[in-house]
Amino acid sequence: MQSAGAGSTYAPVKGREKVASPAPGASWTRPDAYIGALARKRSYRRTRETRPRSQPVAPQAWLSTVPFAALLAVLAVLAVAIIFIAFPGAQPAPQPKRQPVHEQGVAQRGWFQEAQKEMHR
Repeated sequence: MQSAGAGSTYAPVKGREKVASPAPGASWTRPDAYIGALARKRSYRRTRETRPRSQPVAPQAWLSTVPFAALLAVLAVLAVAIIFIAFPGAQPAPQPKRQPVHEQGVAQRGWFQEAQKEMHR
């Protein structure tokens, strides 16, 4: 299919001998017919190939090296910033945990006997 914007140009129809079925004597089962067809195809491909450039194109640093180096530099700066932020730096030493002071308690008279009675119930 052609796009709507393209003009309606059609290739001219090939000659009847190229479109019609082969003549009864010209069969594709003979080896020389295959070899001839392969030679025609090869010569056609060679004429259609693009010619190699005579001068090689120098690589453009702005399209490959510079963006890569800039990205590498940004990632390096980001890594250093993360390391700097994550390092704890100077923090006060943790204070040792204080043991609670043991205080002498006072109990009512007879509490132990009441506890024993409750245990044996």
